[in-house]
Amino acid sequence: MRDLLIIAALIGFFAGLFAVLTWAERKLLGRVQNRPGPNRTGPFGVLQPVADGIKMLTKEDIVPAHCDRTLHLLAPVVVVALSILTFAVIPFGRHWLPADLDCGILFFFAAGSGTELAVFMAGWASRNKYSLLAAMRALAQLISYELPLLLSWVPVVIVSGSLSTQGVVLAQSGWAFGFLPRWNVFTPWGAAGLVLFLIAAVAECNRSPFDLPEAESELIAGHLTEYSGFKYALFFMAEYFGMSALSAMAVTLFLGGWGPPLPGLGFVPTPLWFLAKLLALLFGFIWLRATWPRLRLDQLTRLGWLGLLPLCLVNLAAAGIWRSGRDWPGAGQIGRWLGAAACIGLPAAVLLLRAAVRRAPRTYAYRSA
Repeated sequence: MRDLLIIAALIGFFAGLFAVLTWAERKLLGRVQNRPGPNRTGPFGVLQPVADGIKMLTKEDIVPAHCDRTLHLLAPVVVVALSILTFAVIPFGRHWLPADLDCGILFFFAAGSGTELAVFMAGWASRNKYSLLAAMRALAQLISYELPLLLSWVPVVIVSGSLSTQGVVLAQSGWAFGFLPRWNVFTPWGAAGLVLFLIAAVAECNRSPFDLPEAESELIAGHLTEYSGFKYALFFMAEYFGMSALSAMAVTLFLGGWGPPLPGLGFVPTPLWFLAKLLALLFGFIWLRATWPRLRLDQLTRLGWLGLLPLCLVNLAAAGIWRSGRDWPGAGQIGRWLGAAACIGLPAAVLLLRAAVRRAPRTYAYRSA
C-alpha cells in the first residue's frame, strides 16, 4: 500500500508539474519573443493546459493501416513508463526517497537510456520513410550525447565513493569556512561536470537548440509523424518528465540535493530547497529554448564527439587529482585546487580557441543529370 501511494504521489506531482511547465514555458517564450502567449483560457491563460488535455483526449486517434499496430501503441507507453521510473531513486528531501538503492545512479541512467528504444519503435512501427529517417536521426543524436552524459557524473562517484543518490547528497553536507556549502559545483571538476551534464541533458531531451529529431521544417514531425491524439501528447509528456528527471539528478549530483544554501536556513523543509533548485534548472531549459538558435546536425555531432567527450575524460583526471589531494596539509590544498582547475581549464580553453577559428565557407557544386 505504501509503494502504491508513493507511485501515485510521484505521478500526480510530476503530471501537475508537466501542466504548469507547459503554461509557464509558453508564457515565457511569448514574453521573450514579444507576443502574448496563452491568455484566453482562464485568468492569464492558466487553464490552457486543461484545454490542451481535453483536446488531446477527445481528438481522433488515427492509426495508419500499414503500420505495426502493436509497436505503434507500445512506443508512447514505454517512453512514459521509463521516464517515470527514473524518479524512483531521486531523494526529494531528507527522508523523501522512494527507493534507496545502493546503485541508484546506475538505475537512473539505465532506465533513462531505454527511451531510445521507444523512439526507434515509434519510427519503425509507423512504416513511414519520414518517421524512420527521423528515428535514425534521433538515435544518432542520443548516442552521440549518451556517453558524455554518463561520463559527466563519474567524477561525482569517484569523489563521494558512492553510487547511492542519498549517499551522494550526504557526501555534500557540511560547510567550508563556516558558510560555503560543500556542494560539488563549488569545485573545479564539479562546476565543469555540471555544465557538461546539462549540455548533454538538453540534447538527450531533444530540447532546443538540439531539437533536430522534431525539426518540423525539415522532417514534418520527426518520428511522431504518424501519431495523433493522446499518443502524441504522451511523447511530449515523456519529454518534460525526462527534463524534470535530469534536472533533479543534476541537483542531486552537483547542487547538494535537498541541502540548504546557508547554515542558518536549516529550519526550512528540505523538499522546498530541492524544489527551488529544480525549478531554477527547469527555468534554464526554457530560457535556452527562447534564446538559442537550432544547430545543424554536423554541428551537433561535432560538439558531442569532439567537444563534450574529451572534456568529460579530462574531468575524470581532474576529479582524480581532487580526490588524491584531500589529505594534503596547508598549502597542498591550494595546489589541489590549482591542479584540478588547470587539468580541466587548459583543455577547455584550447577547444574554445579552436572553435572560435573561422572555417572556410562551404561550397556546393550542382551538376546537371
